[in-house]
Amino acid sequence: MEPLQPQVWDASLQHVIDDMNGRPLNIHSLMANHPRLLNAWWDLRNYSVNGGDLEQRHCEIAILRVAVHMNSWYEWASHVDRGLACGLTLAEIESVKAGPEAGGWDAKDVALLLAMDDLAENQAIREDTLQELGEHFTQQQILDMIVLHGMYNTIACMIRTWGLGLDPHIAERLPESVTESAF
Repeated sequence: MEPLQPQVWDASLQHVIDDMNGRPLNIHSLMANHPRLLNAWWDLRNYSVNGGDLEQRHCEIAILRVAVHMNSWYEWASHVDRGLACGLTLAEIESVKAGPEAGGWDAKDVALLLAMDDLAENQAIREDTLQELGEHFTQQQILDMIVLHGMYNTIACMIRTWGLGLDPHIAERLPESVTESAF
């Protein structure tokens, strides 16, 4: 399956094109092959990509950790760009690869990274991690973490199944050190 050019998208998807200022991402163009799915997914996408009840910083750390677990360059690069835009440093972003053991994380970040690791490894958050999360996050934020994990796992599966390439306008904004070979 190939991404569709916006000019051939089903008319029901015009709101996606509009929301993306006429420049939908490659993943949106791939999903446009199934208009009902993209329409159903769109509200959750908008809620999640903006962090839901999480701070944007924590949202991006969570998504970056999912990208590491899923070995998804597309998601990694896209959220390096978004992470930098929300104030994460390049050093923090690179530390996401090593996870909670990287050092330099505060207790809240460690709990978040552990939760993402638990979800990847066990498809559930372990009780001790859940207790630690409860010290720093609300129950709603923990639910948002789980949804982010599932949503970005799904997207990574689509990207990897069809070999989706990174959007050129995102690639242009990445620091020189952020490359697929370095990922």
